[in-house]
Amino acid sequence: MNHPPISRARAWATLAIACLAALLLALDLTVLHLAVPALTADLRPSATQLLWIADVYGFALGGLLVTMGNVGDRIGRKRLLLIGAALFGAASVATAYAPTPEALIAARALLGVAGSTIMPSTLSIIRDAFTDPRERTAAVGIWSGANAGGFALGPVVGGVLLDHFWWGAVFLINVPVVILVIAVGAVVLPESRNPAPGRLDALSVPLSVVGVVAVIYAIKEAAHGSAGLDAGAALLVGVAALVVFTRRQTRLAEPLIDVRLFRRRAFAGAIGCAVVAMFANLAMSLLMAQYFQLVLGWSPLQAGLMTLPGALAGLVGGVLSARLIASWGRARAVAVGLGLATLGFAFYTRLDTQPDIPLLVAAMLAFGLGTGLAFAVTNDTVLASVPRERAGAAAAISETGMEVGGALGIAVLGSVLNGAYRGSVELPAGVPEDVRRAAEDSLAAALDAAAGLPAGAAEAVAATAREAFLTGIGVTMAVAGALLAAVAAAALYALRDVPKVIPDSAGGAHDPSADAAAPRS
Repeated sequence: MNHPPISRARAWATLAIACLAALLLALDLTVLHLAVPALTADLRPSATQLLWIADVYGFALGGLLVTMGNVGDRIGRKRLLLIGAALFGAASVATAYAPTPEALIAARALLGVAGSTIMPSTLSIIRDAFTDPRERTAAVGIWSGANAGGFALGPVVGGVLLDHFWWGAVFLINVPVVILVIAVGAVVLPESRNPAPGRLDALSVPLSVVGVVAVIYAIKEAAHGSAGLDAGAALLVGVAALVVFTRRQTRLAEPLIDVRLFRRRAFAGAIGCAVVAMFANLAMSLLMAQYFQLVLGWSPLQAGLMTLPGALAGLVGGVLSARLIASWGRARAVAVGLGLATLGFAFYTRLDTQPDIPLLVAAMLAFGLGTGLAFAVTNDTVLASVPRERAGAAAAISETGMEVGGALGIAVLGSVLNGAYRGSVELPAGVPEDVRRAAEDSLAAALDAAAGLPAGAAEAVAATAREAFLTGIGVTMAVAGALLAAVAAAALYALRDVPKVIPDSAGGAHDPSADAAAPRS
């Protein structure tokens, strides 16, 4: 059942708890990368184990989002969020104190399972708490901004903790946040669920899990440069499972995903814009982390601090989204957001081996403001397109799309970077063959190999590799910018009929014909 309308004060307190829970997940996605060197020295994982430590969280999270979104619609979103938060806290402790690589992999998988319960619950609770369309849009914008802030705060928090404590501290920091979410959330959060959810189809669940996990696995394998038979087989299995899953949903009275929603231009367009924005966002984060540390020689903490302007801009973009929708309409707001992100990529193509702080700040402000605005508008459009009782499932669709988009961004743009880098490395004569092979593989390998050479030769190899990497960044940012510009233009078409204010559809399914009849934005 859906609860009666709640007070405005309680609704905004609900938003605060939802943002805190989302911030927790965003932080956890980024702090691991900083902890890898320390935990590698401590636990001595193999190369394969290290990949699983890094990737299993995303596999579990992405694979279970759709299922958990539907579970929340059935058992109650508040209940699922509190259960997931408790599990997340327990898994964080298990991760921090994992004695072996195998135990760490298992704990990270448990974190992913817990995260899959939290992410769709936060958005669907916001959807249900804010029945006024304008306030809902503003609330989703603030939630999106909190997510952007979490991604940028991760390196800062991780850097501070790793400067003073062992690697497990970056996971233990989750525990007090979890306690706060549970203690306050148990009192503040309203409970809501689908009053007539129907039966949870037993076959749809494993089909969705296998399909999403297999596709993400194949993409991540390609990103790691190991797209062999295993990755190819995984991709075939994943695509086949998703095709069967999609066909099955069209025949069920109560599907996990109402695939007919994708026939609506507004819904599909909002999902597509969010996926491409995340595609660019994670790839940009990966590239800039390497640029700061490998080209400029900054510490992880310095690199993390440099990302703060972008985080603040993302928060501002989310907060301003409601006003900008009212002024420009949804289509123009998303197009302007993606256009600003494109401008950020254009700035990034001008990076040099010496830090240009004004250029970096300008790039981050443009990119952060643009993506924060685009994410807020697309998330609100997706949520508002479905009845309140199906909000968990809709949130899960959006989050799953962005999970796949992020993996694709790292794989595709990472491949563009590697190809441009390798095509630009021109080492001086006389460099030993093993150093030459290492330098042609990656910038990190080049710097590591150069460290064993005499000073003059080492400097020449390092300088050449850094220049080649900058060439790769320029090509990659140009490709990503062109893609974002194309999607910005597509958004003007896909979202052109979506009204500025989408009425609350608590009483039933949103009428697709309403889109065409609504005033153009």
